[in-house]
Amino acid sequence: MIARIGKVRLVILGALLLAAAWGTHFLWGWYGPGPLAKDTAFVVPDGASIGSIASKLEAEGAVASASTFRARARLLGTTAPIKAGEFSLPAHASGSTILKILQGAEGAMRRLVTVPEGMPAIMVQERLMAQPLLTGTVDVPEEGTVLPDSYEFRRGEPRKAVLARMQAAMTKTLAELWAQRSADTVAKTPQEALILASIVEKETGKPAERRMVAGLYSNRLRKGMLLQADPTIIYPITRGKPLGRRIRQSEIQAVNDYNTYSMTGLPKGPITNPGRASIEAVLHPAHTEALYMVADGTGGHVFADTLAEHNANVAKWFAIRRARGDL
Repeated sequence: MIARIGKVRLVILGALLLAAAWGTHFLWGWYGPGPLAKDTAFVVPDGASIGSIASKLEAEGAVASASTFRARARLLGTTAPIKAGEFSLPAHASGSTILKILQGAEGAMRRLVTVPEGMPAIMVQERLMAQPLLTGTVDVPEEGTVLPDSYEFRRGEPRKAVLARMQAAMTKTLAELWAQRSADTVAKTPQEALILASIVEKETGKPAERRMVAGLYSNRLRKGMLLQADPTIIYPITRGKPLGRRIRQSEIQAVNDYNTYSMTGLPKGPITNPGRASIEAVLHPAHTEALYMVADGTGGHVFADTLAEHNANVAKWFAIRRARGDL
């Protein structure tokens, strides 16, 4: 009888040890290091299930077994859904770590395409087409419809979808800023604000000057003066790309819907995609009497209220250029 009790105890002990060993193995297989040899980008398509993802993880060497990953995920993981996107899985990531990454945004790889302030529509299209992780084609958007910013995208996302977000951002931003405009803006419509902002964007590289430049051009518009903005000469020639040479006299005199040296008022449309700050500057221009400006050699401008002051500033600018050897 005693011997039988001893054998039963041994069997129970053995079963307990076996269960403990199996439990340790089960837990170690979930929390211990995985087989992934190096940091790896892992793509989860839209609508993917834990089952299909487990098979994909096994195929790409992130887990040893799809079936055991699914079992451990059901017993030890959370019920949060898998998110679509591209994720960075670190080398030797455990099953537990992988599931948490795929369920949350913290492990998502950020893919960005950036539209700088003042990038014309033709270059926005070129930038989208040059991004190899996007799909499909996209036409050149209407000028001024894209808000300069950095936009996140997913691998394989259509270019048209990314462009639509860029344009929706501009529509929303312009509406918000127009609603907050000051009473002294010269713009009568949001489109006029956009057109003038595009000129301001191209005319100054110094953020601190934007409201002053906007105030100057507002003054000229009110007085019926020619805006005489050089970028409006260039736009019909290059569609907003750099000219790469000096402007010719024939181009200054050219008559078209954009050249503000040969027409009063605003061009028929924007000459680039202005940023938020340039739109704000037009809608909240500086209070100034300035009607003229010329480059000062530092990327900024010298402003003048009278033609005599302006001519003196121009003479100084030409002296700077001669000293540089530009003339």
